[in-house]
Amino acid sequence: MEKGLGMSPPESELNRLTHAVIGAAIDVHRELGPGYLEAMYEEALCVELAERSIAYERQSPINVTYKGTPIGQGYIDVLVEKRLIVELKAVDKLLPIHRAQVISYLRASGLSLALLINFNVPVLRDGIERIAH
Repeated sequence: MEKGLGMSPPESELNRLTHAVIGAAIDVHRELGPGYLEAMYEEALCVELAERSIAYERQSPINVTYKGTPIGQGYIDVLVEKRLIVELKAVDKLLPIHRAQVISYLRASGLSLALLINFNVPVLRDGIERIAH
């Protein structure tokens, strides 16, 4: 949506970024198809993001705290432009624990939007979930 249609410019930019990442993931899936390990899809997605000049970080650490005390780190598969979490899977079916993991990463990072992408599906649009917090 454009400015003036109920969406603020930062939200519109985040939407544009989300669509660009989904497009990159679709291209990866078209080329590779289902059946590979998650790490291969991560590598291929990063190649695709680089070709599109989209900034990203792989295995970006995220600090986890309990009552203000650091208790460890998690790792975001791909952090796009320091604003969008992309969690990749290559599983038969996305489970509630996969969604919970993404929500936990959103909470810990202070970010508001993530994509959970499962490449082990015949049609990728059936494996993409947009998760907001």
